[in-house]
Amino acid sequence: MLLTATDLSLPFNADEAALPLLLSSYLRIPSDEILSLRVVKRSLDARDKADIRFIYTVNFELSKENLKRAAALGLKNIGRAPEREVSEPVFGSEPQPSPVVVVGLGPAGLFAAYELARLGYKVIVIERGKPIDERKADVDSFFACAALNENSNIMFGEGGAGTFSDGKLTTRIKDPRAKTVLDTLVRFGAEPNIAVDAKPHIGTDVLSKIVLNMRRAVEELGGEVRFNSIMTDFAAKDGRIASVTVNGGERIECCAAVLAVGQAARDTYRLLLAKGVELIPKPFAVGVRVEHPQSFIDRSQFGKFAGHPRLGAAEYRLTGKSGSRGVYTFCMCPGGVVVGSSSGKGQVVTNGMSYHARDGKNANSAVIVQVNPDDFGKDPLGGMVFQEKLEQAAFRLGGGDYSAPAMRLGDFLSGKAPSGFGGVSPTYRPNTVNRDITKCMPPVIAKGIREGFGAFARQIRGFDMYDAVLTAIESRSSAPVRISRDEAGEATRLRGLYPVGEGAGYAGGIVSAAVDGLRAAERIAAKFKPCAAN
Repeated sequence: MLLTATDLSLPFNADEAALPLLLSSYLRIPSDEILSLRVVKRSLDARDKADIRFIYTVNFELSKENLKRAAALGLKNIGRAPEREVSEPVFGSEPQPSPVVVVGLGPAGLFAAYELARLGYKVIVIERGKPIDERKADVDSFFACAALNENSNIMFGEGGAGTFSDGKLTTRIKDPRAKTVLDTLVRFGAEPNIAVDAKPHIGTDVLSKIVLNMRRAVEELGGEVRFNSIMTDFAAKDGRIASVTVNGGERIECCAAVLAVGQAARDTYRLLLAKGVELIPKPFAVGVRVEHPQSFIDRSQFGKFAGHPRLGAAEYRLTGKSGSRGVYTFCMCPGGVVVGSSSGKGQVVTNGMSYHARDGKNANSAVIVQVNPDDFGKDPLGGMVFQEKLEQAAFRLGGGDYSAPAMRLGDFLSGKAPSGFGGVSPTYRPNTVNRDITKCMPPVIAKGIREGFGAFARQIRGFDMYDAVLTAIESRSSAPVRISRDEAGEATRLRGLYPVGEGAGYAGGIVSAAVDGLRAAERIAAKFKPCAAN
């Protein structure tokens, strides 16, 4: 029988080889009588800065005799290991008459395509952007000289927006598919520790390689991936999607379509609305990026142990209120940089990105304020238009060349005119200009950010340091709309269309988006037989 032990605590700098000895002390048996032991979860407890510890959950095995002894002790943190929920795929009875078209190759689309191809279905993926290597070249060109390719950038291209991020894999969903997602990422090149760490991350440099490996696997399994391919129209027959039109010309017949376009595909939102698909405005949040010295964040979280290699770069997550609005940090990037995420002409958009090593000089995070449909109206695309206006205002304020307006936090909080930068240098690429960022946002957002920093400084002393840098505008924390779907995962007004991921309003990160893509693949599989069975 496989057992589990929770809340095993070791000093952060202790060797994990001490775990059998620690467990044996609980069980009152010699450590060499533990037949096997495997770490299944590891989290960092830094609440006591003088005694920072790792907390472990392990699975282990004992002989029958020792099993009886352990049971007699009645230890609350020892029990039978939960069996992982592994469900066999359910296949439908209908022959697959035409391919499944997957629109978008971000986490949701990639995992949907991989699962369908793995199960033996004919899949065609269309992605408006370029393959990862070409996409990287376009992103580097934008960073270097503001040469924006509207279809190949931080938001669009192989891997989706998550590829140019910190690569966080933390999720709050309890779906067992989340473990499948992590295991799959490991199989395609991620370090095995992401499957056990409580706050795993990959980093943009590693994630781009994993994305490439997964796409190649889709192709090796018989799937077709087409880049530089935009869904410009679609057609229905008897209330069910029948075809997708690519680049205004080619028509691809399909038995189903997985819509995984991401939240930057504003032309797709407009197309869906014009074709009668139900879109619902939803709350989201907007604000700025803040940068502090990473060394300051490390000291605030780890005290005298800051900089220890076992601890790495410290993170934070802070919350506050501004009246009835929530204000919070989001997508914190330890040792990262702030990057331009524009995907359309005349827009300035900020985001954060970290490499696997997280060894940059600055820490950055979004500081965002909740906005609701009352702020932008009941039109389904009102939130999208609200975002566009903010991004266009930031573009103008920055000088109209994709430079981002930025200022010192102290000037912002005191209401002073920008007075240059101090001890913290902005990292935003392509470029920053020293401007009063309040001029590109509604007063209620500026007020929320100010009040948020008051709360944050009570949680991390000195978080409101004068020289911290604010860069505007952070406008795409989540989709401003939800593409309505029913319990079967299909769009409420168009059967066979499966809206998934962040762009559809149903996910909030890499893992949850990938899980949503897997669900769609399973639902399609439950309707059709694999090609080999036709």
